[in-house]
Amino acid sequence: MKAAIVGTCVMFLFGCASLASQSTDPAMTFDTLVAEYETFSRAQDPISAAAEGDADALSKLPDISRAAELRRAEAARDFRERLDALDPAALAESRRVDHGFLVHVLDREIEATVHDGGRLAFDAEGGPNGWLSYLGSTTRIASRADADAYLARLAAFPHLFADTTDNARRGIKTGFTQPRSVVESAIAVMRKENAVPLDEDAALKPLTVLPASMPAAEQEALRAQARAIVVERIAPARAAFLSFVETEYLPAARPGLGIGSVPGGRDFYAFQARGYTTTSLTPDEIHAIGAAEVARIRARMQAVMAEAGWTGAFADFLAFLRSEPQFYASSRAALLEKASEIAKRADQQLPSLFRASLPRLPYGVAPVPQEIEERYTTGRYSPGSLARGVAGRYLVNTGRLDQRPLYELPALTLHEAVPGHHLQIAIQEELGALPFFRRNANVTAFTEGWGLYAEFLGEEMGIYRTPYERFGRLSYEMWRACRLVADTGIHWMGWSLEEARACFRDNSALSPHNIETELQRYVGWPGQALAYKVGELRFKALRAKAEAALGSRFDVRAFHDAVLMGGPLPLDLLEQRVDVWIAVGGPPAG
Repeated sequence: MKAAIVGTCVMFLFGCASLASQSTDPAMTFDTLVAEYETFSRAQDPISAAAEGDADALSKLPDISRAAELRRAEAARDFRERLDALDPAALAESRRVDHGFLVHVLDREIEATVHDGGRLAFDAEGGPNGWLSYLGSTTRIASRADADAYLARLAAFPHLFADTTDNARRGIKTGFTQPRSVVESAIAVMRKENAVPLDEDAALKPLTVLPASMPAAEQEALRAQARAIVVERIAPARAAFLSFVETEYLPAARPGLGIGSVPGGRDFYAFQARGYTTTSLTPDEIHAIGAAEVARIRARMQAVMAEAGWTGAFADFLAFLRSEPQFYASSRAALLEKASEIAKRADQQLPSLFRASLPRLPYGVAPVPQEIEERYTTGRYSPGSLARGVAGRYLVNTGRLDQRPLYELPALTLHEAVPGHHLQIAIQEELGALPFFRRNANVTAFTEGWGLYAEFLGEEMGIYRTPYERFGRLSYEMWRACRLVADTGIHWMGWSLEEARACFRDNSALSPHNIETELQRYVGWPGQALAYKVGELRFKALRAKAEAALGSRFDVRAFHDAVLMGGPLPLDLLEQRVDVWIAVGGPPAG
């Protein structure tokens, strides 16, 4: 069914192309093209479409097959040709941004098809079960129609497992696979997920609480249908995928650690570096930026270490931080409560830094599900949906408490909750005047760059109250600087895991468990880790540029509104937006 929908959309778009091109008004022609692309992109991304209130999308899952990817690339080439026929200078300023953004999106879509990165298929955190966990925790059922749609979505999950298997087999055939360490980590996660008792299955969570207006017998019938789908369709698909990874994929895992060791891997990594940073930076240039940042941050850490009264060696201070009981929570509940307390202190400071860019959607603080916490990151943000009545969630990993130091918690909270991911992503989703493809864009350099910049804002917000918390903030910044060094080292320079590990171990206070978890993430997801520091540096540079240009007229709240109220943008378009804002004197941005 999904393939038929995609094919119909492509035919519709191609059919409309000739009609749109007949218009002599560039703005009208561009608006027509954008409207058609909206129709197409909504069909490709039913998860985002459903979050915006599209009832038809609630029953659908994305098509991740290679055939669907090729169809999307064909459509992207058609849109790109039509964009080339338009002169962006003839458009209003806001539409020129839409034009430039769409060029960026389409070019990446087209080039991605050449590299076929889908062959990697899964990473250290596992496979398609991650989709089930996400949808199980973010789906709210408010009516019988919602329930029927969710059951239809559940019934479609075996196709997602099958397409993932096909993609992975294509990787085996072409020698484009994950390394053994990533595969072993994924297997461990999947085994634990598959062993979860039926009544605790993430897929069933949305049906736990159904509308009170729904008769009890109807509620139980829906839950019985869901359990049947899980038992008869999803569980066999999970088991088959795990068996495939254990018996077929693991023996074919790539012998080298970095993606550069496989056929076409170096070109793929260079593409990933450009895409995730939205720049033309080469891996070598990114590596050099990382090394410079490591040296700069290390000097600041030395000063804060002295502020804490430590006169010994840097390595000894790190050992102290990693082992001193006062820096660790005594229970899962205590860690969550501390994260919640920091989050509320951050909430209180928001009006001093933001004006228009304060979202309506609230967020909560919740633990990472225990079945996946072992190989999950320290924290993460899960977007909500105002249209569907779902709050955002700041997820805190409460496993391995002796590896979750409290001095890092303020920076983590600012990054994942506010003023980081929740604030930025919730605002992004509420920008109804922007096209769908901009409201739902995944621009990692912007999103993660903002998250890291939000950690820096904690200094102005007064969130870091002790030298240890300030050191923890710098340790987190060092973590992202080391990512530039380690990710390029592994995938571009052929480093061993120990060479990559050294930067984190010797220069940050990250716990050993977190370091190992993060390293497997970088190995399994080439290039993504480069976005954070590159993006943050651009946010800081643009702020400095605006402060220098506007002097006493600079208003930090207006600046933050200017960068956030345009939605996530590639870094060159973000700079253009800030330049326009500076040129008109930096008024409040909306």
